[in-house]
Amino acid sequence: MLAVRCSGRRLRLVPLCKLPPVVSLLPWPARAGILKLPVNLSVPKTTLYHHLYALRMDTVEIANVSLKRPHSEDDESNVDEIKRQRISEELLKRENSDQKVEIEVEQPVKPLLEVTENKIIPNEESADQDDEEELDESGDDGGGDPESFADMMKHGLTELDVGITKFVSSHKGFNGILKERYSDFVVHEIGKDGHIIHLDDFSVPVDNEDPSEEIFTVLSVEDKQQLEELQLFKNKEGNVAIEVIEDTKEKRTVIHQAVKSLFPGLETKTEDRDGKKYIVAYHAAGKKALANPRKHSWPKSRGSYCHFVLYKENKDTMDAINVLSKFLRVKPNIFSYMGTKDKRAITVQEIAVLRITAQRLAHLNKCLMNFKLGNFSYKNHPLKLGELQGNHFTVVLRNITGTDDQVQQAMHSLREIGFINYYGMQRFGTTAVPTYQVGRAILQNNWNEVMDLILKPRPGAEKGYLVKCREEWAKTKDPAAALKKLPVKRCVEGQLLRGLSKYGLKNIVSAFGIIPRNNRLMYIHSYQSYVWNNMVSKRIEEYGLRAVPGDLVLKGGTAVYIEEDEVDSYAIHDVVMPLPGFDVIYPKHKIGEAYKDILAADNLNISNMKHKIRDYSLSGAYRKVIIRPQNVNWELVVYDDPKIPLFNTDLDKLEGKPPAVLATEGKYKALKMEFSLPPSTYATMAIREVLKMDTSIKNQTRLNTTWLR
Repeated sequence: MLAVRCSGRRLRLVPLCKLPPVVSLLPWPARAGILKLPVNLSVPKTTLYHHLYALRMDTVEIANVSLKRPHSEDDESNVDEIKRQRISEELLKRENSDQKVEIEVEQPVKPLLEVTENKIIPNEESADQDDEEELDESGDDGGGDPESFADMMKHGLTELDVGITKFVSSHKGFNGILKERYSDFVVHEIGKDGHIIHLDDFSVPVDNEDPSEEIFTVLSVEDKQQLEELQLFKNKEGNVAIEVIEDTKEKRTVIHQAVKSLFPGLETKTEDRDGKKYIVAYHAAGKKALANPRKHSWPKSRGSYCHFVLYKENKDTMDAINVLSKFLRVKPNIFSYMGTKDKRAITVQEIAVLRITAQRLAHLNKCLMNFKLGNFSYKNHPLKLGELQGNHFTVVLRNITGTDDQVQQAMHSLREIGFINYYGMQRFGTTAVPTYQVGRAILQNNWNEVMDLILKPRPGAEKGYLVKCREEWAKTKDPAAALKKLPVKRCVEGQLLRGLSKYGLKNIVSAFGIIPRNNRLMYIHSYQSYVWNNMVSKRIEEYGLRAVPGDLVLKGGTAVYIEEDEVDSYAIHDVVMPLPGFDVIYPKHKIGEAYKDILAADNLNISNMKHKIRDYSLSGAYRKVIIRPQNVNWELVVYDDPKIPLFNTDLDKLEGKPPAVLATEGKYKALKMEFSLPPSTYATMAIREVLKMDTSIKNQTRLNTTWLR
């Protein structure tokens, strides 16, 4: 998160941790708004501080309704530009004052709002941002003109564009803020036994084969400090040498064990220096850093896998595993899990790792931020993708505007009827080139179109280096030249360009094949989701919320038609709809024909969904039309301070933090809701049904910038 810092006569936009007191009062939209100020604008310091405070007071009310409903089109015309001009004039009107302050933008503008799986959130700068997230050395965001993110997102998708058009409930929608605080959105995995997974125990299982606590006394306080810094890459020397005072093999072995047990990211070796023996600790480099687990003796009585619960913030599952593997000096593929969890949330899930002791894992709690590991146990099996039964969500919608009756009606409807099981907006990307368009081109075997869609310039918000890469490609069609514009080669664009450089422009299929398989299949799955969303909207429009003859239901995993004489035996919650493919059947009523029509319009044959390339042949699948969440609970709470947490996380409870103190009367009202969903179901679609609002980043960005009006 960016903020303003005053240093002498200069104000700079810097990380939030260095925020001065007056600006810390600003809500995040106001802080984001500061980014719209012109670069190197000189204004009186007093004017700026007065302006910032006034801006805070003007915007606090609108900032507290970030999921606001649309204004009329008349209200929207030109208001963004007029308001920006007014702010600039306000800042400049006393520019002849004695004391001046220069404002510098040190970091590029980030989106005001980001939509990722299962959430809609204000975007914040990550303190542990990966190198690949940085812009090029110039720091240019590549936008060219000072177009705001909201303006750029005018080119993005709305729900209407991807077939999300219907609601199933009759209540009147209301406003509320989703994810005002980071801890307002928490996801707990539901294990294969049906229990919700919690982090509630940091203890390590007692094992006679683990090193005894006594061995750690061989390291001095100074040794431990240096080793800690080395493990965290803070030691410039690159290694730490520990002199062996009593030079015996037993003594050296104990020191080796102590270092490796206490500091799992380090390797050790014995060296002779000036006639003295030293144990040298270091980070293994290159391929050795990802070597197989050390060949420790592993007790036969102990299960080969250590299972643990991972609590994480601001990391997706694969990123988290990459961090753990780096510190443990093992390959990421020795970890297994039941499902991936999103980056922008607090999530709790089970992980299994091959032949790593609970002691080594528990030590990472001292080394890593935004992670906690606990609930350790040894078992004989890994985890498999898809074994989970679903996810349990705890969500707080702050500053809601609905009456108590409206909220009760909305939540009763969610519990009793459910919501349409749409694929959420994050399935389709956020740029002006939706992922389903690339998927359609792949299925059409139109590889020139695939290449063009991925690499061509597009309007909207993108990193500066991607903008420059696309411009170079459009100008030269030279993959090597375009690739040079990318500091990060692991993105899809970089991988495709690398493939084109290797195989040439006439072998796009092989070039595209360099992209990891899951990323390639994401495009055609997006197209399937696009078709499914459109078809389910048409199905509900045509036949409503009841089962009708010709609908499909699952019996023992096989899809069968509902016949006329058995309609009364089924409800809408039993009905499934197919994702298009060669191994599914389609409804026997009008919607079956609609499937044919939508595919034919895209030059695809519903009777031949097999592709020349096996990877891109779609077998299809079935998905329930309506999902009724389980374990639905809700509570209306009032509060005065927007900063206070409204419930405790697993980590809060483990650390003994007292429960949130809620007011009996307060300025604001919040809806705390809990519900469980099966895998591959989008919580944003459940929240959409409650609030009755468009969850697209295009719409949310526009509504979240109404504070400028």
